[in-house]
Amino acid sequence: MPRNLFEISQNTRIKVLEVSKKANKGHIGSGLSICEIVVAILDSATGVGTDDDDRTRIVLSKGHAALAFYSALSEFGIISDDELYSYCVNGSKFGTHPDPIQTGTDFMTGSLGQGIGFGVGAAMATKIKNRQSQTFVVLSDSELNEGSTWESLYVAGHNNLKSLVVALDLNGQQAMGKTRDVMQLDGLPNQLAMVGWNCLALDGHDSENLALAFSRKLDDGSKPLLVVAKTIAGKGVSFMEGKIEWHYLPQSDDQHRLAIEEVNKFRQRTRGK
Repeated sequence: MPRNLFEISQNTRIKVLEVSKKANKGHIGSGLSICEIVVAILDSATGVGTDDDDRTRIVLSKGHAALAFYSALSEFGIISDDELYSYCVNGSKFGTHPDPIQTGTDFMTGSLGQGIGFGVGAAMATKIKNRQSQTFVVLSDSELNEGSTWESLYVAGHNNLKSLVVALDLNGQQAMGKTRDVMQLDGLPNQLAMVGWNCLALDGHDSENLALAFSRKLDDGSKPLLVVAKTIAGKGVSFMEGKIEWHYLPQSDDQHRLAIEEVNKFRQRTRGK
C-alpha cells in the first residue's frame, strides 16, 4: 500500500515538538519548515541506513533542522524512537546537527553553504561510476548568500548531474532576519534554468506532490532538478509561523501544549475534508 505522507508528515511535526521540548532545545521553526520535504525525500529514497553502494544519499545542508530529519527517519523505521528521543542527551549519537555516526546520515553538515558541495560530489561520483542512485540536498534559502553554494550549483548544471535533486526550503527567513533584507532572491529559479537545471516551484508543505517531483515524475530527468519549495518557518503552529525568534527559542510548558493541540486539530480537520 502507498504510504500516507500527510499522516507521516504530521507525526514528524509532533515528534519535532516533543523531542525539542524534552531536550529544551531550539531550531524548532527551522525543523517544522521542512517536515514534508524530508518525508517526501525518504518516500522516494532507497537503501537509506544501509551500506549499499547504490543507496540514496541525503545531504541536509540545512543542518540546524536535523531534528526534522531524525523524526522522519524514525517514522520510516530507519532509526528507533529510543534513538530519536536520545536527542542531545549526553553520549547520544543524535545532536543538533547531522553526523555520519548516525544511521541514515552520510554527511556532517551545519556550517551553511558546504552541504551542497557534498551533494554535488556525491552526484559526480554516481555519474563517474555509472550508477543509478539519486542524491538529495535540502538547501536553506539563506545558503544562497554563500558564494560556495552558487559555485556548486553551476558545477552541477555544467556537468549535467541528472541524479542530483535539490530541495530549496524557501521560507524567507534566517537566523537574524528576513532573507529579502539580507540578499534578494527574486531571480530564482531563472538563473539556474539558464545554466542547465530543471526547475519546479511547488508548495513545500504538499508532501504528495513533492514526492512525485523527487521521484522524477514531474520532469524529463535529463538534468539536475531544483525544487523551489515555498514553505513557512514554524509551519503548523500559529504562534511560531514566520516568527524569527523561533529559530532559537525552546518551548515553555504552555507553548508546547498549545503547539501539540494545534497540529492535532489541523490533522483532524484535514481528515474530515
